[in-house]
Amino acid sequence: MDVNFTAEEEAFRDEVRAFLDTHLTPDLRAAGNLATSVYSDHDASLQWQAILHERGWAAPAWPVEYGGQDWTVGQHYIFSRESVLAGAPFLSPMGIRMVAHAIIRFGTEEQKKFFLPGILDASVFFCQGYSEPESGSDLASLQMRAESDGDDFLLTGSKIWTTHAREANWMFALVRTSKQERKQQGITFILLDLTVPGIEIQPLVMASGEEVQNVVFFDKVRVPKANVLGEIDQGWTVAKYLLEFERGGGAAAPWLQVSLDRLAEQARTVPGRGGRPLAEDPDFELGLAELHARVDVLEILEHRSLAVLAAGGNPGPASSMLKILGTEISQAVTEFIHKSAGPRGRIYQPHVTRPGGPVVEYVPPADGAHSGDLWQAVAPLRYFNDRAGSIYAGSNEIQRNILAKAALGL
Repeated sequence: MDVNFTAEEEAFRDEVRAFLDTHLTPDLRAAGNLATSVYSDHDASLQWQAILHERGWAAPAWPVEYGGQDWTVGQHYIFSRESVLAGAPFLSPMGIRMVAHAIIRFGTEEQKKFFLPGILDASVFFCQGYSEPESGSDLASLQMRAESDGDDFLLTGSKIWTTHAREANWMFALVRTSKQERKQQGITFILLDLTVPGIEIQPLVMASGEEVQNVVFFDKVRVPKANVLGEIDQGWTVAKYLLEFERGGGAAAPWLQVSLDRLAEQARTVPGRGGRPLAEDPDFELGLAELHARVDVLEILEHRSLAVLAAGGNPGPASSMLKILGTEISQAVTEFIHKSAGPRGRIYQPHVTRPGGPVVEYVPPADGAHSGDLWQAVAPLRYFNDRAGSIYAGSNEIQRNILAKAALGL
């Protein structure tokens, strides 16, 4: 693989930088730099998506005919890295990075015409209805019922850990439409309007204090069968396809590289052992170098995945490998940054961040003051959030089982 940028890609980098400098307001940059997870401040994320959509860059990984860009792998990487460097907010991945690909692959023409433009301009904002109180890592054991009633289904049950359910107006969900011999059979993938009667949403409080995830209850919610994606009882096929994009369709390396580069700069002014700057501590230098090496490996693997996507394919089993590596390296990076923050990184100061939801049960100082430098105050919040990385989108233990079966034939 040629890791050097072409002259055209260098020119593209200058174009991206100029665009970001022009359109990223101080408030949008703050929302990006102070995010504590892959979900930025919701209002800022929507504002930034509108700006990108106007430029045609909201969903560059989509096929061109649906609003994507005919970019090289290098251009995708450049756009990701420059966006992180500039402090751009993250866009919600549920629509653009996830369900949109399933709609493109399995949707009817009517579904594509309705949902894809809406996802691009955020008038259709999706959340994911997969996990249930008794069905998490073993997703195929889900029990939320969808009973046939003429041209409709009646949905009864609940979904849990539903990110941004209160902000969303649509959900893509897996429901049980029949009982069959294998538990993966009889599951249907459906797109449902969250504004219809019979739906109740209750927030969950995360370890960081944020209200981003929710429990969603359904009481005989009527959903047209025309909203089924793919075929009835064959939703497991759609879900597996979509999960490949959730697990391996993005690029984590740019954010991790920028985080480590910033830490190296910040460590110049943080006291370490013996009064010397932390940056001169041999243990810190070794730890930083090891993490840089791991991120560099991840970057190469993500480039390969992006090359597959750019050619119109899907990541396949490699998505499980990227999910394992990406989340575990990210956890190592946020843990290292948290440790480097020292005693000031042990204080709970969520008021300095711009998380993906409100922070409850906490009264911030009236003057907005905080202890330590800003990065030290943010470090523990990112550490808390990142603990979930090895669980969501299918736990890393499940990903290893998938690799053992699909890649090794075990």
